[in-house]
Amino acid sequence: MTTTALVVDDEVDLCRLMQITLTKMGIKSDVAYTLSQAKSYWQENDYDFCLTDLKLPDGSGLELVKHISGSSTTPIAVITAHGSMDLAIEALKLGAFDFVNKPLELPRLRQLVESALKVIHQDNAAKSTPERSPEQQMLDSRLIGDSAVMHPLKNTILKLARSQAPVFLSGASGTGKEVVARLIHDLSPRRDGSFVPVNCGAIPSELMESEFFGHKKGSFTGAVADKQGLFQQANGGTLFLDEVADLPLAMQVKLLRAIQEKTVRAIGDTKEVPVDIRILSATHKDLNQLVQAGNFRQDLYYRINVIELKLPTLNARRDDIPVLAKHFLALIADEWQLESPPTLTDAACARLQHHDFSGNVRELRNVLERAVTLAETSTIDASHLGLPDVDSHQEVITSACQNISTNKASISNASVSNKSESSVADSIQDNAIKSKVETDSTQQAKANIHPYRTTTQHYPSMNTSPASTRSAENTEKLADKSVASSLDASINNQVDEQDSLSKSVHKEDITAGQLPAQGLEHYLQEQERRLIITALKQTNWNKTQAAELLGTTFRSLRYRMTKLEIAEDQSES
Repeated sequence: MTTTALVVDDEVDLCRLMQITLTKMGIKSDVAYTLSQAKSYWQENDYDFCLTDLKLPDGSGLELVKHISGSSTTPIAVITAHGSMDLAIEALKLGAFDFVNKPLELPRLRQLVESALKVIHQDNAAKSTPERSPEQQMLDSRLIGDSAVMHPLKNTILKLARSQAPVFLSGASGTGKEVVARLIHDLSPRRDGSFVPVNCGAIPSELMESEFFGHKKGSFTGAVADKQGLFQQANGGTLFLDEVADLPLAMQVKLLRAIQEKTVRAIGDTKEVPVDIRILSATHKDLNQLVQAGNFRQDLYYRINVIELKLPTLNARRDDIPVLAKHFLALIADEWQLESPPTLTDAACARLQHHDFSGNVRELRNVLERAVTLAETSTIDASHLGLPDVDSHQEVITSACQNISTNKASISNASVSNKSESSVADSIQDNAIKSKVETDSTQQAKANIHPYRTTTQHYPSMNTSPASTRSAENTEKLADKSVASSLDASINNQVDEQDSLSKSVHKEDITAGQLPAQGLEHYLQEQERRLIITALKQTNWNKTQAAELLGTTFRSLRYRMTKLEIAEDQSES
């Protein structure tokens, strides 16, 4: 079936030139010289793509772009006069496929038409496939997730892949901006070309121009051979500018011209070389704020931000965490050549879904790699993840301790007796915390939790804190007493469980109200030394078991023993 096209321009000679070029490419074309004539042709005939000028005698080509894009998926490209880039960008935002500048260059026109033909072929293949198209299958296999926020994202990616407009990907670090950029390239007509990613923040400023545009032999000291720049390497494909906000201002000017004119000149060369590339860019920073602060050029911002695609954080798509975890575990098993992919228990899966992933998808994979390393079997439990426990009592204790400090300062100014009471409460609190840390360390060793995990303190009998529920006027009088009594009850529940480690520590505790004679640093080192020696004695001087008992690493324990001058065969504290 012959491909047909609609050409719209008020210049007769230019229309004839384009018609001849299309005919040589095997495309039948109709010519319209006005906007009304173009709309009439469009309603009466079926065209595979359209090529229109933006300035017409009876209106703007933007009206035709909006009309065609709103009623069909037919690719439409625009022709712009030199210096009309703002109109071209507006046309791309309205749904135009691509644009070409005047004076019209035939090689550039042929490239545009070939890209349009590839889009038409993809559309026809998708319509002839009763089930999911190959593009949709690729999208689902590489962009994992089926949550509510992922459906519109996938649909938008499919639409952007058909276009040649620059796309700006915004989102927090670790949300998968490069994954989406590669998908847009692989789903686009440029899939046969190169995808060239570049981290703009990793290139030294003095080498940036050479890296982007290349150089000629002898153009500067050290240029011993000709070198192609990133723009030339991406010719016919896609150039992905990651962390584009890190570009220096001097380079932003040169990049702006290369994007606008689609030509580059290597260092030491005397002529510009045309390049056919699509620009995709990304950053985790707020470019709009950088523009307002004068750290990013506004004109470049509008060139690369024709279409903005915001990527959701992992916390906004928690329903996808189980399937993402399964996907990453399969990849890890394949990369590490494991016999079978590891699996998550229900508790581990639930713990991942309740974790606050500040690093997003990248952090999830790092957590799983660590869990696979530390797990002794192919089953990963919540304890292998190394995530901090969610402690509902911790906020109560923190609030109570803050109240003690505040009330102790205010009561100290009022009377000496209240100050003594605050000191007693403070001493009870310190003893309770030390006792619980030692108990948790013993329980951690029994549970064989890996030494990188941070132990969270738990306090029994603290489901409700009276200090946090008192009114403002009663808090000053009763906060210290209520918290002290609650902590006292906690200590009474643990007295019978204290071992030799607890006794050795409390034996040397400083009486409340006194300060160490030799300073805080010496006192802390002495306490640390006694704890390490006690743990070594309990494990028969096995440093690996002692490190697990103390909740630290083997290397850290050896470092502390050397620092505190603890001999490996020492038997006396």
